[in-house]
Amino acid sequence: MTLSRLRINKLALTILFSITLLFTIPTRAQSDGFEIIKNLELIELITRELDKYFVDKPIPGKLMKVAIDAMLMELDPYTVLINESNIEDYRLMSTGQYGGVGAGVRSFNNLVFFSDIFEENPAHKAGIKAGDRILSIDGKSMQGKKSDEVSDFLRGPKGTKIKVEIERPFVGKMIFDITRDEVVIPDVPHSTIIGNGVGYIKLTSFSQKAFISVKTAYDDLVKQGMTSLVFDLRGNGGGVLTEAVKIVNMFVPKGIEVVRTKGRIEEENRVYLTENAPTDINIPVAVLVDGMSASASEIVAGALQDLDRAVIIGSNTFGKGLVQRVMPLKYGSQLKLTIARYYTPSGRCVQRLDYSNRKDGESAQAIDETQITYFKTKNGRKVRDARGVDPDIEIEEPGYSRLTITLLLENIIFDFATKFAHQNSTISAAEKFKLSDDIYSEFKKFVESKNISYTTESEEILTKLLESGEKEQLLTQNSPEYMQLLKIVKASLERDLDKYRSEIVELIEDEIVSRYYYQKGRVINSFKNDKALVEAIAIVQNPVGYKKILSGK
Repeated sequence: MTLSRLRINKLALTILFSITLLFTIPTRAQSDGFEIIKNLELIELITRELDKYFVDKPIPGKLMKVAIDAMLMELDPYTVLINESNIEDYRLMSTGQYGGVGAGVRSFNNLVFFSDIFEENPAHKAGIKAGDRILSIDGKSMQGKKSDEVSDFLRGPKGTKIKVEIERPFVGKMIFDITRDEVVIPDVPHSTIIGNGVGYIKLTSFSQKAFISVKTAYDDLVKQGMTSLVFDLRGNGGGVLTEAVKIVNMFVPKGIEVVRTKGRIEEENRVYLTENAPTDINIPVAVLVDGMSASASEIVAGALQDLDRAVIIGSNTFGKGLVQRVMPLKYGSQLKLTIARYYTPSGRCVQRLDYSNRKDGESAQAIDETQITYFKTKNGRKVRDARGVDPDIEIEEPGYSRLTITLLLENIIFDFATKFAHQNSTISAAEKFKLSDDIYSEFKKFVESKNISYTTESEEILTKLLESGEKEQLLTQNSPEYMQLLKIVKASLERDLDKYRSEIVELIEDEIVSRYYYQKGRVINSFKNDKALVEAIAIVQNPVGYKKILSGK
């Protein structure tokens, strides 16, 4: 057996033993220990036989990675092996920093494009623009590669150089020499005074600097005259638990329970209390959430709701009530492992999916309705577990038409923004930019030139109705009734571009503004059509209504 194979088997054994130590307690029957040892030995024996006799030469690294990933997937999607090659991804998640050029990429039709340029980072300083197609990196073709593969090529240690060949639409091929740097993705991409003393802070992640970022933004807004706060956690998938505790501590007194964790190992049973004097326990706070607000976001929203300290506005959150810890392994690898569930001050766990009772080959299902328990907030308001965090004021998330989804998936809005940016060197301020009738007419012509096809939901239903009607000999494809209905429901590009203009315009404006004002511009532009934000501003400026919601009366 080769040295490389021995190293891979040792890594697999290290992972298995790590899990064994965490999931085995002293009272566990001896038969479990025997099963673990027996199966570890079987893995080694199988690997040896494959190495000696399999008809084709196995790729050991790939083989063992598949085995490890499959084993961990039996637990939950959050317990994963972080290989040495993926450490930068983990570092980005936990710290908001990585070594690279500071740009996002997206793939479409086997081509990869720069999609987002982070202001004042290497790609931006070098002159890279969103919409540039990536041809090669350091001489290696990017044709047919996935976006995550291209991202790996772009990342690397600070100070290293990289040669990127791109093709810029309407310009041609260009080559950029870029020096990688420490890229910092801000936890708070935007904070501002919206008006009448209402402050706004957008938090996109809970890295190790999330609290400092929020506190800095908060203090700056106070200096500008902030008297109430809208705290936006929409789209925030979470991160470091202790940062969530510190942020809650800004609004509640010292010594208050924010969250507790309960694991199978006694050492994981912990209570997290606020440790410092609060920043302001009286300022009205509204927290915005949506279906992508998860984990640490749900700790903040859930704790402030349980403590009746903030009004939660938006839509039901994701429902991730599990806590992970990263365990260092050998050979530069790490194991991110679920070690506990967390519970908000009222005693509820927001975890939606049940991973412990899955049947083989089936996806995890939502915890059964009969198992949902109701709890009470500090003021006696009713809240439930197992379903994320329910907002106090629900705002329905906007849905998109089939046409709009097609325009996004086919990269048409993205490509139009690229064309627009080429033709227009500047636009008005992000908060003032508005898509004119003339620009939308140009967009319609742009779409019509792409020969896209799509079907309406009604058209699909009608097709199924026809199938049933033909079987029962009640309807045929040429019957007048069917033809009349088909004419009504059949997709019409010209009709639907006018019918769904408002939702399409929002997306076009967002993409265009990002070409000039980057991530901050996207946030500012979103204010114009933000129903949840309008509701939040109204409630924090209405002392009577605000107190009524929190009192539950």
